[in-house]
Amino acid sequence: PVNSSPSLSTTYTWDNGVNNGVAFVPTISSQPNLSIGDFYQGGIIAYILQAGDPGYVSGYLSGLIATPSDQTTSTQWGCQGTNITGAGGTALGTGAQNTIDIEAGCSTFGTAADICENLILGGYSDWFLPSQDELVQMSQNRAIIDSTATANGGSNFTTDIYWSSSQYNADIA
Repeated sequence: PVNSSPSLSTTYTWDNGVNNGVAFVPTISSQPNLSIGDFYQGGIIAYILQAGDPGYVSGYLSGLIATPSDQTTSTQWGCQGTNITGAGGTALGTGAQNTIDIEAGCSTFGTAADICENLILGGYSDWFLPSQDELVQMSQNRAIIDSTATANGGSNFTTDIYWSSSQYNADIA
């Protein structure tokens, strides 16, 4: 289901030096000891890639980081009624490219993808609107993400429906 004003939580991926086709933030020099729910690089670790996940590399820690608070609760996904070429990825690792594609195909200011693409938070500017599967992983870890968020001045996930960057058709994302 699509809500005309879903909440928006932004994510980005991090990586420890292996670029495996997924958009990553700059390399960090050592393998950190991190867990889901840790506050890290401006946000909260929402998911750590596992064997079998797209982009997983054995011995390297990478995954998704969520903002500590929703960025808005009242924005549209993108250009309603416009089919965005390339924004159909649903798998882990496709949210960043979907967001780039939405921005390229929709110049409307203030859409969910636009807010994510232009967000600077905690010194990081590579945030994106999560794909469908990325959002599912975040939702499954919401209790621990919520705990860390509220402990760091953020907010809990709402019970509203969240936008993903995965477009189903010109009218449904």
